Amino acid sequence: MRPLTVVNVAYALAEVGPDAVGGAEQIVSALDRALVAAGHRSIVVAPSGSRVAGDHVATGPVPEQFDPGTRAEASRRQASVLARVLDAERVDLVHLHSVDLHEQLAACAGVPVLATLHLPISFYPPALFARRAGPVTFQLVSESQRRTAPPGLAAAPVIPNGVDLTLFRTRSRRRAFALALGRVCPEKRFDRALDAAARAGVPLVIGGRVFPFPDHLRHFHTEIAPRLGPHARFAGPLDLRRKRRLLSAARCLVVASDVAETSSLVALEALASGTPVVAWRAGALPEIVDHGRTGFVVDSQAELSEALLAAAELDGAACRRAAELRFCAARMTDSYLALYDALSGFPQLAHDYICSMDKRPGETAEPRSKDEPAKPAPKDHDSHGTPFERVPGPGPNDQGKGAAGRDALDRIEHNH
Repeated sequence: MRPLTVVNVAYALAEVGPDAVGGAEQIVSALDRALVAAGHRSIVVAPSGSRVAGDHVATGPVPEQFDPGTRAEASRRQASVLARVLDAERVDLVHLHSVDLHEQLAACAGVPVLATLHLPISFYPPALFARRAGPVTFQLVSESQRRTAPPGLAAAPVIPNGVDLTLFRTRSRRRAFALALGRVCPEKRFDRALDAAARAGVPLVIGGRVFPFPDHLRHFHTEIAPRLGPHARFAGPLDLRRKRRLLSAARCLVVASDVAETSSLVALEALASGTPVVAWRAGALPEIVDHGRTGFVVDSQAELSEALLAAAELDGAACRRAAELRFCAARMTDSYLALYDALSGFPQLAHDYICSMDKRPGETAEPRSKDEPAKPAPKDHDSHGTPFERVPGPGPNDQGKGAAGRDALDRIEHNH
């Protein structure tokens, strides 16, 4: 493959890096490292504080408060920075990852663009898929996402997400607590996980970040905080080291999301850690979890509680084998780099390459049971679009920090 210069553009309000909370930001980080390792030039347009292997073009710090104009201003600034990069550099391809990618397309005129749709299709403006600003290829991350996509995306390539298996290790003996990780917001339904764990008598640890959007903060203070107690802890944001430690120690990971997840990096990380996944039936989760073998896919609150108990009997080695066979980051990054080459240097071959990707042997397994088709994406609003209003109360992202927070987590891990 000839040397390429690729610009990856992340979400304007989230830092990129291996410790990032968001899945898209972690994928950008993995692609950045893969490009550099393969001898290509990687340019990452992302907020200040991002950690990249290639060249980081910062768009400014993530604001501490998201007032009504913050998101729009951040998106405009990011598009302006991208335009300056494209004016100054000879770029082979731009890879867009943000929910706001429609605002960045105008800056990419004349440059091949790959746009990865990390979120449910309903989160993007419908006009995006009817409008073109230069040669744009949309790409999906799961087959369930394709099944809910409009006809114009029927031929879009699918590259499933993967995780770096070398970062995760299994344990011969798991602890009694269950774990839930991710952005703390209404659609992730950590309240549902808390209720199920309380009903089952299973201790639960929640790790994640509460972004300063009003519905996120309100949800934390009204739905999450009141449910916390001695057997239900909120650990706040976790760095990679602590996340790996908790993942390998947990009896299971709980993914109780309402939104039609296009993928779930944390579910892949759990499997790589030898930890079963208990997932609500939503989006791509039934593609990830082999029901009854690497976890359970549930349809009710009662089933969720029962699955939390039953997960302790599942074989961690089977979970790790599934991750090795299906969710390796190297396979994902190799597919992206090959697509970069096809789209940037030989556009006439890109269509043939995309078709060949669809003809590869399937790497996803349907659940052993409960194998009805995935439900269409619910028409949830994009919670990132809500203007900020300050909600009083303690800072949720300070939970779990400092010596007291670390001691509390250590007690959960070692005593349950």
